[in-house]
Amino acid sequence: MKPLLIVCFILLLSLSLWAQNVPADSTNLLEGAPKIFLDCSSCDKDFIRTEIPFVNYVRDRHDAQVHILVTSQSTGSGGREYSFLFLGKEKFAGMNDTLTYISGKTDTYDDKRKGMTELLKLGLMRYVAKTPIAKEITLNFNKPHKKEEVKDEWDYWVYGLSANTFASGQEASNSLSIYGNVYANRITPDWKIRLKVRGSYNENNFDISGTTYTSISRSKGASATLVKSLTDHWSAGLFGNFSQSTYQNYDQKYSMYGAVEYNIFPYSESTRKELRIEYGVGESYADYTEQTIYLKTSEFLTKHHLGLTLSVTQPWGTVNTSIDAQQYLHDLSKNQVSLSTYLNFRIISGLSLHLMGSVSYIHDQLNLSAGGASQEEILLQRKELATSYSYFTSFGFSYTFGSIYNNIVNSRFGSGGGGGYTISFSN
Repeated sequence: MKPLLIVCFILLLSLSLWAQNVPADSTNLLEGAPKIFLDCSSCDKDFIRTEIPFVNYVRDRHDAQVHILVTSQSTGSGGREYSFLFLGKEKFAGMNDTLTYISGKTDTYDDKRKGMTELLKLGLMRYVAKTPIAKEITLNFNKPHKKEEVKDEWDYWVYGLSANTFASGQEASNSLSIYGNVYANRITPDWKIRLKVRGSYNENNFDISGTTYTSISRSKGASATLVKSLTDHWSAGLFGNFSQSTYQNYDQKYSMYGAVEYNIFPYSESTRKELRIEYGVGESYADYTEQTIYLKTSEFLTKHHLGLTLSVTQPWGTVNTSIDAQQYLHDLSKNQVSLSTYLNFRIISGLSLHLMGSVSYIHDQLNLSAGGASQEEILLQRKELATSYSYFTSFGFSYTFGSIYNNIVNSRFGSGGGGGYTISFSN
């Protein structure tokens, strides 16, 4: 086996060295064309490079003359609003612009990528016009249809339902999961209304020495959200929830709370930056499946919470951080504080750092069953267990070097790959 592996390695190395000595086809690089860095995680970049061949694409923002930053947010109809921020550099310094593309809820993937690509073409024209490539560009105008007043017969209400089933198994075990929900939303500049009903069923079967062990968990719930836009910085909301969960020991739980929110930045800039402060207080009623460790079978509870959220998407990277503190008013020692963060930071050309994590300090598990959990329930995570904290973390970096250009599309053996080499590490 080892001699075969050595031969394969030598063959691959020889092919690699031979390929490096073969002159590359440079016809895809255009002299004088703007160098573009497309900063978009939701774009079909291969499709864009194929449809927009009149610019040079680079892999790193430091090599670009135009940095295109794409952010998005959900629309009231269930589609998405994509904001394209064009940032000019070098000879295009100061030439900045923002264009918006809105996709519909029923748009296919192909509809979205075509719409985004057409918008990109329009946005790039002001930069191409200042280069020798301009003389190769021809513009066409399709006469638009006569404008007509459109009346929304649904009054901005959007309805939907979904159901998912997952099944897997082997000779000694199998599992089944079913999840479904029904929702109705109405989003306008002044109001946000969201209504949802959901349910899930999970079953696991294990055959151990001829004996079958079965673990089942169920949950269902409903939620309602009513938010009023007060100003470009202030909002107020009312929220209601109902849930049943075998995992959390709730036979039924009802809650309702009100909250106010202040955004340091205008909501109109929320796709690129926001700093939101939220305070809420509310009442809940819990009917427990089993008696709790505090000898309760049901109880009314009052809780308040304070939250802070920072979200920034800029050419240098992305930061999303939130802190939430909540506390029961009948016993202030019953509280929980949570911190979560996501960071993707471009340090220097080709080098990026990414960090994701969360930590919670938990002192408010009033719902824990006095009977505890069986060994099977612990191993299969079918019951919530007592803990004073929880955490999750992921850290890594990536470094890419080599050719700065990324114009080529080659879909053989899949559509992945690109110029240069990449070193990645995560933990």
